Amino acid sequence: MIEVKNISKKYGAVQALEDVCFSVREGELFGLIGPDGAGKTSLLRILATLLPPGSGSAKVDGFDVQRDYRMVRRHTGYMPGRFSLYQDLSVEENLAFFATISGMSVKTNYDLIRPIYASLEPFRKRRAGALSGGMKQKLALCCALVHRPSVLLLDEPTTGVDAVSRTEFWDLLKKLKQYGITILASTPYMDEAGRCERIAFIRHGRILQTDAPQRIVQAFPHRIHAVHSGDACRLLRDLQQWSHLHSVYPFGYYAHLIDRRDAPPDTVTDEITGFLAQRGHTQVECRVIPPTIEDCFMNYDCP
Repeated sequence: MIEVKNISKKYGAVQALEDVCFSVREGELFGLIGPDGAGKTSLLRILATLLPPGSGSAKVDGFDVQRDYRMVRRHTGYMPGRFSLYQDLSVEENLAFFATISGMSVKTNYDLIRPIYASLEPFRKRRAGALSGGMKQKLALCCALVHRPSVLLLDEPTTGVDAVSRTEFWDLLKKLKQYGITILASTPYMDEAGRCERIAFIRHGRILQTDAPQRIVQAFPHRIHAVHSGDACRLLRDLQQWSHLHSVYPFGYYAHLIDRRDAPPDTVTDEITGFLAQRGHTQVECRVIPPTIEDCFMNYDCP
């Protein structure tokens, strides 16, 4: 449904995308996971025919994004990262406008947007600019779907939205699968990766890995020790002096440490605890934990 082959893009001396290759299957919910500046927006704009690639090729629903750009736009719904609807128009006016420019009415495809629009309908007369962040995202999604596209491109759709609205939004995307819509969504939030059937890690404009989230986690090659002490600020600095260190980084309440040896986990745990005690740390906690998607992504900094 989406095929990306050797796409590269430069802005002056900045290499935004470099030899990007991946594919998205028909009806799949696919996530493009990476930090700010990784190239996610550039790639989605190329797929939405808003930006030409520097080199390489891409097809959306069988249509080439450069040669067949009119057909791509007809078959694609695109939701940019920034709220781009008309803020002075009401909810229903925005929706009617986007339906009209696609040559149809809201009523034509109301069955598709009804689960999303249900929470917006009480505010249909409210100007779009006066909506909350979560409501704006739902309205933008409705406008991207009102012409019933076969492919939906979402550029960081939950950035700046509260945790509850983020969860609701991803629940809505899963419901859209019953209509056979292929969804490609980019996000900087690693916890959202588990909502996707497959994901691609992207960093510095390059694809690092593509697979199902569960398989990526299962293939993680290291053992992670979650470490905490009463002096969290000094903890990370001291752990960076660990003689067998592979990597260490903050992770909420803990520091996640990977020991480069293939030693028994209890041995490593006792050694880390003793090492920190020698450096004056108290209330030390150290235990082995299963990896997360974020751990897998962070490991690319320390191969």
